[in-house]
Amino acid sequence: MAFEGLAEKLSNSFKKLKNKGKLSEKDVKDAMREVRLALLEADVNYKVAKDFTSSVTERAIGEKVMESLTPAQMVIKIVNEELAGLMGGSEERLKSPSSPPAIIMMCGLQGAGKTTHAAKLAKMLKTQGNRPLLVAGDIYRPAAIKQLQVVGEQAGVSVFEKGTQDPVQTVKEAVKHAKDYGNNYVIIDTAGRLQIDEDLMAELHRIKDAVNPTDILLVVDSMTGQEAVNVAKAFDDLLNISGVILTKLDGDTRGGAALSVKAVTGKPIKFAGTGEKLDDLEVFHPDRMANRILGMGDVLSLIEEAELKLDEKAAAKTAERLMQNKFDLNDMLEQFQQIKKMGPIKGILSKLPGMSDKQLDDVDIDDRVMDRTAAIILSMTPAEREKPELLNASRKKRVAAGCGMKVEDINRLLTQFKQTQKLMKQFGGKGKKKRMPRLNNMPF
Repeated sequence: MAFEGLAEKLSNSFKKLKNKGKLSEKDVKDAMREVRLALLEADVNYKVAKDFTSSVTERAIGEKVMESLTPAQMVIKIVNEELAGLMGGSEERLKSPSSPPAIIMMCGLQGAGKTTHAAKLAKMLKTQGNRPLLVAGDIYRPAAIKQLQVVGEQAGVSVFEKGTQDPVQTVKEAVKHAKDYGNNYVIIDTAGRLQIDEDLMAELHRIKDAVNPTDILLVVDSMTGQEAVNVAKAFDDLLNISGVILTKLDGDTRGGAALSVKAVTGKPIKFAGTGEKLDDLEVFHPDRMANRILGMGDVLSLIEEAELKLDEKAAAKTAERLMQNKFDLNDMLEQFQQIKKMGPIKGILSKLPGMSDKQLDDVDIDDRVMDRTAAIILSMTPAEREKPELLNASRKKRVAAGCGMKVEDINRLLTQFKQTQKLMKQFGGKGKKKRMPRLNNMPF
């Protein structure tokens, strides 16, 4: 989980402050010393960590904080604001030129994930109603063009390629093609190297001069920590990048790169890669990330993700059936399919306030349970799904054989369904407002 180690250490430091009630200047300085050590262990740049804690200390020892009825909460609020500021303050969007297309130049070292994240970005833009075009500008890495074509097809986005032709010429032709065919975004997948060298930078400069990109996005692996920040600074010095895409943020338990890159380079993190699928790309929100680090959740991102991935009509239909006490196994199957679109259950829960990564580690959540439950329901006849009471002993044996489960699994599902049905009746009622019951014994 992202920032897991840092979040846990900060939580322990603030717990000590909460236990003290009234705070002294020494209490704040001692806490900030622990915060600085936590940041350094998270591989945050030393100067960044020092400046951060100095700024928090200066604000926290102010008279208003010390005399506050909840000084510990005030300190946490200050840390939250400073963390968000450290990562950029607010989200940074792609630039929009006065006349399309917007040209996005992807750059970075080989293996950072440029090609995959070019397709992720293209898919995100397409989902928003745009017409992006991917351009194959890497003619050196074996199968780089083929890889872009494959991920481009998966994203449903056209790929412009001219084989091993000079990348600068290919890019020029791609921009003309985009203007002729109405593509409002051109995303250029450039060549990378195992390390920064003159040849790489010279070619990137030639591409930059040829098409004058509206955005130059550097793709860096967040799990490399301070090395990612060093790479970002080197590319920025030579190319004047406009932003950063951090990959593998879901697996970066330390978070040093995310917390240091803006302070060191002055350039914002615009997007974060959070998984291997083409949908796993998020706009980077510094304030929301600060909330998650401090265990405050990220409900806004969860809502946005739900709006993007869930079928509103299907949800409304299920809600209507729920209110009419007509909830059946078809509806349960539909709900599982909707939840799966949102990704792993732990990922959803991690965005809720108060759900720390450590707490989730102690919870046994198996996403395959929903797949097995769906297999059971799909092995039933339409009539059995609508009226589970039809399932007698012989029918249960048939269903178990059809899905490769045991009769006990069928019985367990039916018991859970009855409990869910009962819960839904309590919640739905008939025009009456009732208190939401506790969600126990759900099948995941």
